[in-house]
Amino acid sequence: MYTVVVAIACGVLIGLCLGALGGGGSILTVPVLVSLLHVGPQSATSASLIIVGVTSVIAAVAHARGGHVRWKAAAVFGVIGSVTAFGGSILNRAIDPQVLLIAFSALMVVAALAMLRRTRKPPHSGPGSGDNPSRDGTELVEHAAHSPVAVATATTPRVTTAQAGKLVAAALVVGFLTGFLGVGGGFLIVPALVLALGYSMPVAVGTSLVIMAITSAGAFAERLGTASVPWQIVIPFTLAAVAGSVAGTAVSVRISGNALTRSFAILLIVIAVYVATTAGVELAH
Repeated sequence: MYTVVVAIACGVLIGLCLGALGGGGSILTVPVLVSLLHVGPQSATSASLIIVGVTSVIAAVAHARGGHVRWKAAAVFGVIGSVTAFGGSILNRAIDPQVLLIAFSALMVVAALAMLRRTRKPPHSGPGSGDNPSRDGTELVEHAAHSPVAVATATTPRVTTAQAGKLVAAALVVGFLTGFLGVGGGFLIVPALVLALGYSMPVAVGTSLVIMAITSAGAFAERLGTASVPWQIVIPFTLAAVAGSVAGTAVSVRISGNALTRSFAILLIVIAVYVATTAGVELAH
């Protein structure tokens, strides 16, 4: 009973992170499974792919209904990212795991600071403003990005060559780093969509969920027939995470883009400190 209660409580938390922030859940899931539910590292990784993958799909559907998913960008990003992740995984095996974790922590801090810096920009005056998070022409102005009416009436202009180039470049980098650092990717995908493509936070969240669903499915497909999955934990964990993601989605459309961006950045810093501290202790030993 204790195991089920902990799984449900942690599942809700993971789901809230995924639904509201489009990331953070995958990197939290494995430590929770290992530390609190005593699942072996290999089994925890496989279980995490199922939990995060299923939850991302459900949360993405809810975001899509609000117009917060860019499907073409998600498909391109997901496919390219999955391919380059293999190259990162190869290099990963040549590096000390604790060094990788410290590098991963540094990357999260850099991304968090860049996103916090973005929220300090002066208010924009309209769609053509240089400070407009929708400067690439694909999003609504930030103050209206979470409005269902505005989203429903918005049109998505044709993607330019420059925008396509940014999308491919971001996917290559994020995919490689995801494989190299051995982590989920949502915490990298959202900053990439916000910083490289100028997506508003609500749209970055929704699009990130679709990308995570694609990469999770691809990663788990490689483990079919060999993965050891503790279903007695995974099933209640996943159901709770799905419920949490629905609540997180509702929260994300009622909070300003800047507030969501700051929340995500703070989450990145907290996780980075935890991971760097743990890795540092292991290196010292």
